Amino acid sequence: MEIENQALNYDENNIQVLEGLEAVRRRPGMYIGSTDERGLHHLVYEIVDNSIDEALAGFCRVIEVAIEKDGSITVQDDGRGIPCGIQPKVGKPAVEVCLTMLHAGGKFGGGGYKVSGGLHGVGLSVVNALSSKLFVEVRQDGKVHKQSYTRGVPDMELYVDGETDQTGTKIHFMPDDQVFEDVGAFSFDTLKRRLRELAFLNAGIRIELEDRREEEMKKGEYYYEGGIKSFVEYLNKTKDALGDAPIMYFMGKRADVSIEVAMQYNDGYQEQIYAFANNINTHEGGTHLEGFRRALTRVVNDYGRKTKILKENDQNLSGEDIREGLTAVISVKLEEPQFEGQTKMKLGNSEVRGYVDSICAEGLGAFLEENPGVARIVLDKCMMANRAREAARKARELTRRKTVLESSSLPGKLADCSERDPARCEIFIVEGDSAGGSAKSGRDRNFQAILPLRGKILNVEKTRLDKILANAEIKAMITAFGAGVGDDFDPARLRYHRIVCMTDADVDGSHIRILLLTFFYRYMRPLIEQGHVYIARPPLYKVTKNRAERYLYDDAALNEYLDEIGRGNDVVISRYKGLGEMSAEQLWDTTMDPKNRIMLRVQLDDAMRADEMFSLLMGDKVEPRKEFIQENADLVALEELDI
Repeated sequence: MEIENQALNYDENNIQVLEGLEAVRRRPGMYIGSTDERGLHHLVYEIVDNSIDEALAGFCRVIEVAIEKDGSITVQDDGRGIPCGIQPKVGKPAVEVCLTMLHAGGKFGGGGYKVSGGLHGVGLSVVNALSSKLFVEVRQDGKVHKQSYTRGVPDMELYVDGETDQTGTKIHFMPDDQVFEDVGAFSFDTLKRRLRELAFLNAGIRIELEDRREEEMKKGEYYYEGGIKSFVEYLNKTKDALGDAPIMYFMGKRADVSIEVAMQYNDGYQEQIYAFANNINTHEGGTHLEGFRRALTRVVNDYGRKTKILKENDQNLSGEDIREGLTAVISVKLEEPQFEGQTKMKLGNSEVRGYVDSICAEGLGAFLEENPGVARIVLDKCMMANRAREAARKARELTRRKTVLESSSLPGKLADCSERDPARCEIFIVEGDSAGGSAKSGRDRNFQAILPLRGKILNVEKTRLDKILANAEIKAMITAFGAGVGDDFDPARLRYHRIVCMTDADVDGSHIRILLLTFFYRYMRPLIEQGHVYIARPPLYKVTKNRAERYLYDDAALNEYLDEIGRGNDVVISRYKGLGEMSAEQLWDTTMDPKNRIMLRVQLDDAMRADEMFSLLMGDKVEPRKEFIQENADLVALEELDI
């Protein structure tokens, strides 16, 4: 048999050894995550992180990043410059070693950098390997050293090209079109968000960004003397501070770990806490976040007991109660970070938990003692959150999913499907009885369920969970989905793996859609994280010519089609004002039939940006929303707006 022959031929000749940077080019995803737009931007972050490490060591104040006219990237700093002397073990200039060998750099053993976000020492060499061309320029010891590379291989020896009285490193690279899906996909806004974040996390460092591709150059400059205090101020710009609550700031050092915490309460109901380790956003938290939460819960309860604000018969406030309306940034910097997993999403150093707990307990305890007025306002909010949480717990009991035998408890207006495998089921959330009637008649009853909503649901951004759970439309969704809500949400119990927002293609439809997305993001976030939420895209126009019909989804498509067929008298254009204007057959053909429909999957690429946008669009502050609308007025198509 062929399989047996293959097994017999498996010997030492089948074992491949990838030399140098060949492994990176063969499996780029292992080093930068992907070869799409996200991986492309990761190249820039790797280079910038090296400059930030120089800044953390005290030798760099300005970092300049530019997207060049041809789509290449230049990153320049005023640090010490990558060493250019001969590395004794390899016999090559150190800068060439850093650019051509994996795990070569000044981040091992603490000799070059005490603190570094670049854990694996692969940044420069990976960028070099995945670039069609790369140029390095090092200003050091009064000389300008230069070298160029093609796909990771040096074109020449390192050479001296003139003298200088400056120091620093410049890296200019063009991503390789043999590796990346679209080398021209660099986004000014994406880079801006990460560079601004780095400037917040490293007080006093100036980062400049330029996009030179357009005639009118885009520029950004990020410099914050206040560091993470400025970060919290920025995060709370769409919210109102609670009473006179200022931004609290604690810092300290334990062993070799530097700790900074900034926090402020606002009058909203959402918790917004971000934890960083060596400038890396640890999305899954870790010991630094655990230490912060532990100290916060203990200190607030102790203060409440000591001042008799919490009575003897009162139960202790939970961490969830105390964190309602809290915005906080925790930043730790340490010599030997232990990140769980290659993605660096969670900090694992056990000693950091106690260190952060200690710093926060001291700082917060002193603040509450010195500011009894603010402390009282905070305690009152926490106690109100506690009462609301208890009311929400009771309300949740009424919305929990029943067993299959109790399926009669599902909402009466839900037209369920017959399929019972959630992976094959989808539910359409439809506005109004008219559209709901068309959808129910036109659907495939085997796997498509329809849930009509009456009017607009509650804006959950401005309401506590107990009030949210009293809303009939929201209760209907929670019960229909079957997975619970808030902290009780369990994706494993979800009855439909595709939840489709199907609203009219007008302003009201867009508003209903953003209300739904706000609810999903705030109280069913795994729905979005796991890719279960979709937006249906019904057509905006129907064009008829000689009995031939064509459905079109936007103005650009309409004009293109009219140019193609001509704009004569025999052309009839129908514009749909709403889904209810379509017959059941038309709605199926254009919007619900898996063979023909267009659906947009809602993805969560940047949680901090998503949080900011939901607060801006759906929060109480009008001015930031007005500014956003004015800045984006020329972006007419919804899919062009970053929401």
